[in-house]
Amino acid sequence: MNPAQRILVAEWRRLVEDGTAAIVGPIRHEILSGVRDVAVFERLRDHLAGFDCIAIGIDDDDEAARFFDILRARGVAGGAVDLVLCAVAHRREIPIFTTDRDFERSARHLPISLHEVVARP
Repeated sequence: MNPAQRILVAEWRRLVEDGTAAIVGPIRHEILSGVRDVAVFERLRDHLAGFDCIAIGIDDDDEAARFFDILRARGVAGGAVDLVLCAVAHRREIPIFTTDRDFERSARHLPISLHEVVARP
């Protein structure tokens, strides 16, 4: 692991240990998809069970569609899952922990915040 990756892992570990990390169903799905080994899948699924899984409601779907239109009007592409995640984060007023640059572009136009990772001593 390079130093930047170590910082990300340490921050993720801190959020998990503090109990402040949460996921949504589509992210859980993405994490588990493609795991071929049944034992690895079950172990990973068991680890994910410890996270708060934020329910997605119809208001989130509506907001995701509104976010899509905002981005499209500004010439920015947004994927369905990413925009649902943005809508949920907006509703719950929680920052998104990500290394995906698409969220940086979206955050310039949407009322969302991204979790800032800073090196800690």
